[in-house]
Amino acid sequence: MSVDALAQCSICTKTAQQLGHKPAQGMNTGIIYLMIAPLAIIGFVAFRWWKGNYGDTTSTQSE
Repeated sequence: MSVDALAQCSICTKTAQQLGHKPAQGMNTGIIYLMIAPLAIIGFVAFRWWKGNYGDTTSTQSE
């Protein structure tokens, strides 16, 4: 019996295959859920940096 595992690393894939279909699907969803917060923080910081450096170019060009 083979279970499709879309986990993020080889250890997680092996663990998900041993768990079965429903627990493996829950594990993969949990990995994606835990990945969202750091990516959102990095995206917010990058946006603020970009906005601070390049966002308001019209006021600096008129001076």
